[in-house]
Amino acid sequence: MALIKSISGIRGTIGGKPGEGLTPIDLVKFTTAYANWLLQRNDKNKKIVLGRDGRISGEMVRNLVVPTLQNCGFDVIDLGLSTTPTVEMAVKMEGAAGGIILTASHNSKEWNALKLLNEDGEFLSAADGAWVLNFAEEGAPSFAEINKLGKVTISDAYMQKHIDVLLEHPLVDIKAIQAKNFKVVVDAINSTGATFVPALLRALGVENIIVINEEITGNFAHNPEPLPENLIELCSKVKKENAHLGIAVDPDVDRLCFVNEDGSLFGEEYTLVAIADYVLSYHNRGNTVSNMSSTRALRDVTEKHGGQYFPSAVGEVNVVTKMKAHNAVIGGEGNGGVICPELHYGRDALAGIALFLTHLAKSGKSSSALRNTYPHYIISKNKIELPEGLDVSKIFAAIQQKYAAQPINTEDGLKIEFEKDWVHLRTSNTEPIIRIYAESSSETTANNIANKIIADIREEINKQ
Repeated sequence: MALIKSISGIRGTIGGKPGEGLTPIDLVKFTTAYANWLLQRNDKNKKIVLGRDGRISGEMVRNLVVPTLQNCGFDVIDLGLSTTPTVEMAVKMEGAAGGIILTASHNSKEWNALKLLNEDGEFLSAADGAWVLNFAEEGAPSFAEINKLGKVTISDAYMQKHIDVLLEHPLVDIKAIQAKNFKVVVDAINSTGATFVPALLRALGVENIIVINEEITGNFAHNPEPLPENLIELCSKVKKENAHLGIAVDPDVDRLCFVNEDGSLFGEEYTLVAIADYVLSYHNRGNTVSNMSSTRALRDVTEKHGGQYFPSAVGEVNVVTKMKAHNAVIGGEGNGGVICPELHYGRDALAGIALFLTHLAKSGKSSSALRNTYPHYIISKNKIELPEGLDVSKIFAAIQQKYAAQPINTEDGLKIEFEKDWVHLRTSNTEPIIRIYAESSSETTANNIANKIIADIREEINKQ
C-alpha cells in the first residue's frame, strides 16, 4: 500500500492501514484539513465544487468526502463523473471557494487521490499545500452545528458549459473542422473521456467517431498513462479503420496525445508543440512556457514566431506561475498537457483537441505530414537509485562544477545545455532516485549524454 502526501494533493492506493494507504480515515482527515484551509482564507464563501473520474473507488471516495465537507459547513456542487479541467472551470463559474477532483490521473486503478483547487480553479501553491498537510497532522478541527451543515447540489450542466466555452474560442474553427469530414478513433480508457470527448467532437462537427474502451467501469483496459507502449490497440484501430486521427486521454482528461493516420504516434511531447505553433501564428511575438524536462521543439517553434520561451520547474503549478510571470499565450508540459490561459490555468485535453483539430484542418495536411513539419528530437529517460543517507546536494554541486562552462539552470535540480542538446537531473519527491532526462536530435546522442551523466553521478556516489 502507498500514501503520498504532497503539496499538490493526497494520492494513494485504496485500502490498508491509515497512513499507509488511502483509507476512509485518511480521506476524512485531509478533506477536513482542506476545508479548514478554505475557512481561514474566507469564512464567508461556503461553496465547493467536486467531481470525479471513472475509477472503481470513485463513488466510495465521493461518499466519504462530500459528507465531510458538509460537516465542515460547506455546500457542495457535485458534478459527478467529470474531468479535471471541467471542475477547474466550474470553480470559477460558480464563484466557489475551491474545488476537489477525485482522481489519480494516469495512475492504475488501485489508486485514487484528492486534487485540491483554490478559488481560481488552480492547484494550491507550495505554501498553501504545506498548510493543509500541517493541519492534517497537527490541527484541531471543529465541525458545524446541525443548523449550519452544508447542502449538496447535483449538477450535470458543466460538460456542456465546458464545451460551449471551447466553441466560443476565437481560434476554434468549427466550419474548417466540419469541412474535412474527419474520422476519429478515441481511446477513452474506461473513464470519463468516453462521455466528454465524443460530445466535444460532435459539437465540433466530427460525425464519424469510433470509441474504444468506452464503458466507464474504472477497470482500465491498459495502463492508463498515454505512453506508446500503452496505445498499441489505438494505433492498430486507427490504421484498420482508415481513420484520419486517433485521440488518447488519461482518466481525468487533462493529458492528451494523438495517433497519425498511418498508426504512428504523433508523440505526446509534440501535442503542446503543434498547438503552440497554431496559437502563436495568431499572436505577435507571443511567449510560451513548459517544464524543463519537456522537448526543446517548443522553444524552436516559439522563436520561429518571434516569441520567447521560458522553462519552469516540473509541476503544473510551477508552469502556471511562470506563464503568469511572462504573460505566456500558451504553455504546458511535455506529457501531453496543454494550458490555454484564455480559458483557464490548467491542463485541458478538451481544449487541446479543439485547437489541434482546427490546426490540422487548416493545414491541409495529414497528421503525419503535420508532425514532420516540426523539429525532430528524442528524449532519453533514465533514473538512478540512490543509497540511503546520500547527500544529493553534494552530487549536484560536483556535477555543476564539472560542467561549469555550459549554461546551467538550477531552478529544479540541474539542467545543462549543450548547443541544441540538454540533460536534466532532478530528484524524485516520492522515491530515492535521481531522474536523468537527455534530449538530442539523435537517439544515440541522447543516450550517450544520459549515460555520461549517470557515470559522473556514480563516480560522485562512490566518493561519499
